[in-house]
Amino acid sequence: MKLHAAIADYHTDMQLRVEGTRVFAEIENRRYALELQESAEGYLLIHDGRVFDCRVESTPESGKEVDVVVGMARFAVIFTDPKRLRGTAVMSAHADGAARILAPMPGKVVKVLVENGDHIEAGKGIAVVEAMKMQNELKSPKTGTVVALNVKVGATVNGGDVLAVVE
Repeated sequence: MKLHAAIADYHTDMQLRVEGTRVFAEIENRRYALELQESAEGYLLIHDGRVFDCRVESTPESGKEVDVVVGMARFAVIFTDPKRLRGTAVMSAHADGAARILAPMPGKVVKVLVENGDHIEAGKGIAVVEAMKMQNELKSPKTGTVVALNVKVGATVNGGDVLAVVE
């Protein structure tokens, strides 16, 4: 399965394959073969003889923030499934209630459908990004107010760039 992960300002694509208790991952041309074991509080990931105690403290859902704890370190990770990006908004719901609409891939903004301060309904289009000769309308995941609009028509965006924020 192919996923995009965002941790703070770091964004990466990854390829994952699970075979029984083995997990094979490729991240930025680095390959990992991990052994996965369930523990009382989460999971143990074993790589090259090193054991990592891991917990996932929220329900993983594409585009939503997931709290991942590795040892004593906590990471807020947003996983998105590139297959689900076509025609839907890529967003993350944060503790502050804001939804961040992210560019699904590098492209060019061909339409901006809202203005900063607009009140919008869930499912309303925010912007249209053209990538690889296809246009993707990115929609608001929630009813609210556009509190930040970070793009204009003609702008070039990278995958994972925050195009707008709806609160």
